[in-house]
Amino acid sequence: MGRRMWWVAALAGLSFAAEPGMVFIPGGEFLRGRSYALPDDGLKWVPEVLMDDRPVRPVYVDPFYMDAHEVTNAEYAVFVQATKHRPPYHWPEGRVPAGKENHPVVNVSWEDASAYARWAGKRLPTEAEWERACRGLREGAKFWWGESKPTSEVARFNAVDGPQAVGQCKPNPFGLYDMAGNVWEWTADWYDRNYYATAPSRNPTGPATGRYRVIRGGSWADVEKYLTCAYRSWARPAERSPNIGFRCVKPVLRKPASD
Repeated sequence: MGRRMWWVAALAGLSFAAEPGMVFIPGGEFLRGRSYALPDDGLKWVPEVLMDDRPVRPVYVDPFYMDAHEVTNAEYAVFVQATKHRPPYHWPEGRVPAGKENHPVVNVSWEDASAYARWAGKRLPTEAEWERACRGLREGAKFWWGESKPTSEVARFNAVDGPQAVGQCKPNPFGLYDMAGNVWEWTADWYDRNYYATAPSRNPTGPATGRYRVIRGGSWADVEKYLTCAYRSWARPAERSPNIGFRCVKPVLRKPASD
């Protein structure tokens, strides 16, 4: 963990142990949702699903750790070997494709991702945690880097040949890589297009049931509108797609006070 994250943690008044490969995300309140207008917002015929990132409301989340980068093929292979869990279907003979060890694992279902997270002593992030981490304390911004259009320096997007190795683009202000583009990321939440209007204001965990799980962040195959901090998408939990991967989170455990 870099000095910057220790400084943020100190401001939050926390005492904690570092988690290798993870970044500390300070707890606090932030404005969740899309705070900028779209050209069609005022048209009555716009499907309600296009307004699923409204209303903008303050949401509080507790502090947590998040993986600095998306789970890689190499990391997932250790899990597969240890647990005999099914590998992604595109792995030849169940092994990581040569030269792709540091690429994000893809073609994993929501349950595959959840199983890995449990095995690693972690879990999938809630949708609120994911957006908090993506924004990096930047209130109301369209992208984690601001309002300017994305470039290859900040995101892997609008490509035709798949994701790239993790950590090749600039990190966001918290030190997280690939929060825009590369691969969509599974979250813990069920999807409900109207959830923002009724969600609790503290540590929301999504609807109790649903048909789809929320995915966030956009992917290597997507155009810029999908890379924003607020954009919500969804997929069937059983879906295994070449543009969906994941990263994990872990709660912050306060260290006992010294005598």
